[in-house]
Amino acid sequence: MNKELIINAAPQGVEIALLEDRKLVELHSEKSDARFAVGDLYLGKVKKLIPGLNAAFVEVGFEKDAFLHYTDLSPYAKSLLKFTNLTVNDKSENGADFGKFENEAEIIKTGKINEVLGGKPNILVQILKEPIAAKGPRLSCEISLPGRFVVITPFNNIVAVSRKIHSSEERKRLQKIVEAIKPKNFGVIVRTAAEGKNTAELHEDLSALVEMWKTIQKNLKGAVAPAKVLSEQTKTNSILRDLLNADFNKIVVNDRTIFNDTKNYIQRIAPEKVDIVSYYQNGATIFDSFGITKQVKSSFGKTVNLNSGAYLIIEHTEALHVIDVNSGYKSVSNNQEQNALETNLEAADEIARQLRLRDLGGIIVVDFIDMKLPENKRKLMEKMEEFMSPDRAKHAVLPISKFGIMQITRQRMKPEVNINTQEICPSCNGTGKITSTLLLEDEIEKNLNYLITHKHKNLKLVVNPIMYAYLTKGWPWSTKMAKWKKKFGQKTRVEADTAYHLTEYKFFDQHDEEIKL
Repeated sequence: MNKELIINAAPQGVEIALLEDRKLVELHSEKSDARFAVGDLYLGKVKKLIPGLNAAFVEVGFEKDAFLHYTDLSPYAKSLLKFTNLTVNDKSENGADFGKFENEAEIIKTGKINEVLGGKPNILVQILKEPIAAKGPRLSCEISLPGRFVVITPFNNIVAVSRKIHSSEERKRLQKIVEAIKPKNFGVIVRTAAEGKNTAELHEDLSALVEMWKTIQKNLKGAVAPAKVLSEQTKTNSILRDLLNADFNKIVVNDRTIFNDTKNYIQRIAPEKVDIVSYYQNGATIFDSFGITKQVKSSFGKTVNLNSGAYLIIEHTEALHVIDVNSGYKSVSNNQEQNALETNLEAADEIARQLRLRDLGGIIVVDFIDMKLPENKRKLMEKMEEFMSPDRAKHAVLPISKFGIMQITRQRMKPEVNINTQEICPSCNGTGKITSTLLLEDEIEKNLNYLITHKHKNLKLVVNPIMYAYLTKGWPWSTKMAKWKKKFGQKTRVEADTAYHLTEYKFFDQHDEEIKL
């Protein structure tokens, strides 16, 4: 699979398109004035405790207080509170040695929010979800700092290895390496990308994250809540950190600054891939040049057409997303069951892409075409899981019910991508109404009378083909144009132009220059 990252920089922000085998699968945007991105760390002030929800509202500087639930407090919440208080009030020049920090007892899973945050203290929090609609950010106290190969989690000493690394020998090897090099008071999660990496590469990544934690300690000293303590990397770099692998063969950027930053980042994390970064400076816009604009227009409507003639209907309700699969005119055989299976498999592939592309979250209900054979239903579910495997968002796929319904849950980390692919009708300007043909005819006649009265000769009238047919229909002596010739004593040529909308018309003089009315 070939992966390409196309980055379009504009004054209002940056748009990032991820292509897999030239097909658009993810679309990200980062506004130039964006704040509160997932992964950002803040010194927040607990403003209100809600025992009924077992949650708290925390001020982090957003217009609405952020939401922190007890389940997002982390078992090490008391250690985090102690660390926050000590670091903010630390007067030493170089800061305290985190390796000597004494952890507090873990909190219980079934505890109450006021038992932990009763004094409404200041606390270090991390953005778990960006603000969505009228809601403030969702917060977590389970602080994690992701690198390319490992993720560090302070206040514990646990080492875990990604389950996606299937070799037990490789998992043991990575666990031994990390246990030998990790500092005290840091838990480490070994990512899938670490498979096959040596001790030096893992140590370099781990050291960079430890330095990041030291930066957090430095920024916390003397901070007054609410205050940003650490920003997540740019969207471009975070995507590269999480996705960059041997399949990546092209990164194209149309902004010199982002190009240099991206190249420097690639040079640091994967020097062997630095040549895949290129600067785009052709005339056409970068998204048009790579066919992304067309894919966006064809992928974000209510109806999504598939190559075979089948199509999807995607509807959004308050509680869930509903996707209906329709066979259209597709027919691969005379066997109805086989037709249904083939159409459903094609639809499943596109649905997995649409979930990533639109970043649909929550409950997704898919109404596939009914199939009778259990093995076909099982095959469809297995394929759906396979198609969704590249999706970085947490998700779960349930077996098809007896009604032919598949239920999918998918984690949403940012607002749903919703692009309007409809344009305002040039004829009615979005009102849903256009001028009556009879009234339009009267308007043209009045303007024609005005022009002839003011000595214009050899006039040409250009109209939409439908209006052209209306003006020229009938016997040669009975058409509307013939009647106007008789009435005004002068012949007017009429031509049709498909580029004109229904109620558009223009007059041209004998030199073929438009006459402005």
